[in-house]
Amino acid sequence: MKQIRRERERARTERHDLDAVLDAAAVGTLATVLDGQPWVVPMLYARDGDRIILHGSTGAGALRHVAAGAPAAFCVTLLDGIVVADTLFDSTANYRSAVVRGHLTVIDPADAAYALDLMSDALIPGRSSEVRPSTKKELSATLAIALPIEPEGWTVKVRDAPPGRPEDAADSGGWAGVVPLRTVAGDPIPAPWVSADIDAPKSVRRLVERT
Repeated sequence: MKQIRRERERARTERHDLDAVLDAAAVGTLATVLDGQPWVVPMLYARDGDRIILHGSTGAGALRHVAAGAPAAFCVTLLDGIVVADTLFDSTANYRSAVVRGHLTVIDPADAAYALDLMSDALIPGRSSEVRPSTKKELSATLAIALPIEPEGWTVKVRDAPPGRPEDAADSGGWAGVVPLRTVAGDPIPAPWVSADIDAPKSVRRLVERT
C-alpha cells in the first residue's frame, strides 16, 4: 500500500516525513464505504504517536460504522504554493499530502478526556489547561476513535520545486515561478457576549504571535 506509481520522485518513505505532514495540518478527510456508497467527511484530528485521533457525535452512524472496524482512509493535504509555468499545461502546485489506511478503533472511555484535550491542544497549544475538564455528559455524547499508523499503511507525496524550464523556446520569455501560500492566524474576534475589557487567553495570543 506504500507504493506510489505515478511521479515516484515525489514519494517520501521515511516515517518522519509522514509525521511532519500530519503535524503541520489540522483538517483531514475520512473516507469509507457505507451501505455500498462512498462516504467522505472532513474532520479535525491530532496525531498521538502511532495513531490519528478523531472524534464526533455518538449519534453519527457513519462514524459508528468505521469505529466498528470498516476499512477507512484518512487524507491530509497542504497547499504550499502555486507553480506558475510558461504554459497552462505545465502549471501546477507545490504541496504535501499523506494518506493513512486502516481500521479505526474506539478509544477507551477512560482515555476519552485525554484524546479531546490532545485534539484541542493540537489546534491551540495550551488551551485545555485554561478551561474546565470535559464533563461526563459531554464525554458520553462524544465518540473518540483512533486510526493506527501501520508501517505499510500510509503514503506521502511532496512537490517542492519551481516550474520546469520550457522545452520550446517560443514558450519562454514571460514570468514563471512560485507563489508561496501559507495559513496564518488573524486578529482574534471576541464572541458577542464577551466584555470589551476581557483579553484573549494566553493560548490564543501565542497562536496569533506564532503565525
